[in-house]
Amino acid sequence: MNGRVVSVQVGRAGLLAYRGKPVSSAFRKQPVDGPVALNETGLRGDEQADRTNHGGPDMALSFYAAENQRELSQRLGLDLEPGAFGENVTTEGFLETDVMIGDVLRIGDTAVIQVSTPRGPCYKISARHGVRELPAILALELKAGFLARVVEPGPIEAGDAIELLERRSEISVAETLRVYYRDRGDDEAIAAVAAVPELAARTANELRSRRDRRALTVEDFAP
Repeated sequence: MNGRVVSVQVGRAGLLAYRGKPVSSAFRKQPVDGPVALNETGLRGDEQADRTNHGGPDMALSFYAAENQRELSQRLGLDLEPGAFGENVTTEGFLETDVMIGDVLRIGDTAVIQVSTPRGPCYKISARHGVRELPAILALELKAGFLARVVEPGPIEAGDAIELLERRSEISVAETLRVYYRDRGDDEAIAAVAAVPELAARTANELRSRRDRRALTVEDFAP
């Protein structure tokens, strides 16, 4: 499995209007021309406003598929350019159905990352694009993107090749999204997903300790 980087984005924390109130967010990330340094904590010049739910070694870098952006743009009548979902790296060739938890990927010549967990879409996506159901669409249609830890630092930039170096599991990002959001009573599948050693500890713990087993709805994503 091979693909490429369409665009690289970074952003600083600021304010985003939601239901008439300002909320702290670094969601508005902007494309960068040329190489950007990537280290164990993420891209140089990038921030996360909510450090409880974003960032850290297991979630240092966020990815989203340009293929999904194009499909949703057409369906919803939105102008979804690279960075529209606050992702650091917009890709081609790496859909949630094809990417496995634990996949080790090389970006460009030197940077190496490992897929750790799906991204959890939140209400700030609604705040930016004005579509209340958009986070639910991403989660329930298994199009939320994924997060990664950094194995080997190095510069990355638009146009870089992305190469699969090693596959550690057969549990896809899409399957993880399915049991996390949609089929929350599928005990056998949940156990299989949570048992993947490379899955981010926070995701695995939430799956194991879950008490609310109902499938989520639009209301759960837009408080």
